[in-house]
Amino acid sequence: MAKKLYIKTYGCQMNVYDSERMVDLLKPLGYQVTDEPAEADIALLNTCHIREKAEQKVYSDLGRLRQHQNLRQKQGKSLFIGVGGCVAQAEGEEILKQAPYVSMVFGPQTYHRLPEMIAKIVRQHEGRLPQAGRGIVDTEFPFESKFDALPVPETTNVSAFLSIQEGCDKFCTYCVVPYTRGIEYSRPAKDILAEAKKLVELGAKEITLLGQNVNAYHGQAAFLSNHGSTEWNLARLLRELATLPGLERLRYTTSHPDDMDQDLMDAHGDVPQLMPFLHLPVQSGSDRILQAMNRKHTAKDYLKIIERLRQSRPDIAFSSDFIVGFPGETNEDHQATLKLVQEVVYSQAYSFKYSIRPGTPAGSMDLQVPETVKTERLHELQALLNQQQLAFNQQFLGTLQPVLFDRIGKEEGQLLGKTPYMQSVPVTASKRLFGQLMNVIIKGAHANSITGEVVTEIRKHTA
Repeated sequence: MAKKLYIKTYGCQMNVYDSERMVDLLKPLGYQVTDEPAEADIALLNTCHIREKAEQKVYSDLGRLRQHQNLRQKQGKSLFIGVGGCVAQAEGEEILKQAPYVSMVFGPQTYHRLPEMIAKIVRQHEGRLPQAGRGIVDTEFPFESKFDALPVPETTNVSAFLSIQEGCDKFCTYCVVPYTRGIEYSRPAKDILAEAKKLVELGAKEITLLGQNVNAYHGQAAFLSNHGSTEWNLARLLRELATLPGLERLRYTTSHPDDMDQDLMDAHGDVPQLMPFLHLPVQSGSDRILQAMNRKHTAKDYLKIIERLRQSRPDIAFSSDFIVGFPGETNEDHQATLKLVQEVVYSQAYSFKYSIRPGTPAGSMDLQVPETVKTERLHELQALLNQQQLAFNQQFLGTLQPVLFDRIGKEEGQLLGKTPYMQSVPVTASKRLFGQLMNVIIKGAHANSITGEVVTEIRKHTA
């Protein structure tokens, strides 16, 4: 009988990619994925440390897994529990103290060692519940790259993720990424091209390149250019990926304004497969707050980048991240953020109240903003952003849009897809259109989606 593996993924797209690779790693050991933790022989929580109260959510889920573990023990079966990702990196041994029934705690740089961890745990406990202090903790930043140890993907989605860069050297004062993911590392271009080629062969038509600071990519060249360059930047990588037959769409996330060089901006106008949508976090419209965040750019710098990108690709749409109520933020700072939003006009955005991350410089800053003030400012910002998002979607009413159907809807006979601008589009359509790029006439527009009807299949890329 096949062994069962349950994985719960929190947070960012990088974690989604990591979870998919964990599945690939454990397939040769006979593990099949299940959505039911009660059926699992191994349960993994792939955690994220960005959002508030991340640790509490993990311990809450661990408590539920403990109940399944106890039930399986009564049935003469075992359930080994592992905690991976950024909370694991940050908490380490503390997880075993709080939840001694956990067998493995591993950081985002060491999940390629999962097969060895599991083999060791099975030998140690032989189906019995782990005892306090007997779990494995592996939160090192190993010298070798985990990517060198990962197997070639065997399956993929129509819209696939591909990790090309990890870690960050920016050290924004509110952020834990440099401490949980480590310093910036860029995969060699030849490895990325090989994985992308495999994904397309398996059926991927859209690939999103991932990195904590993806546009800082500077990987070893797949082959030397006419100038003898030994490294490729993101623009060079995108241009090469665009030559893969069958790859209809390219995206990348998440970017930092400091690394938006002219070569990358030009690529938005030169590479048809590169979608006209960019997530470019700004965090605040106040120069004073940006400096306190150690963002290394001003609001004016950011607006110039937006302008240059629109010169390269006039129809490009933007998304962003905003932190409201950063320590010391005044009403004037908040108004500066609203002003920037009005100047840019976003198609989508993510906005959050500032919350302290232990160990980050901002966590010990004076002038923490009261929660009631944060809430009021967040509501004002989100009202403006939602208004812009609805207006953006409404301008597509009556137009034909190319939609790549990459998900099965929750309702009977429903497919979900994305436009070039990352708008979610639910339609009533046959499942045979799953994975197809279709023309859809837009008949409805809402704040978070647009709706329409399928018209014709697109024989070649038109976005």
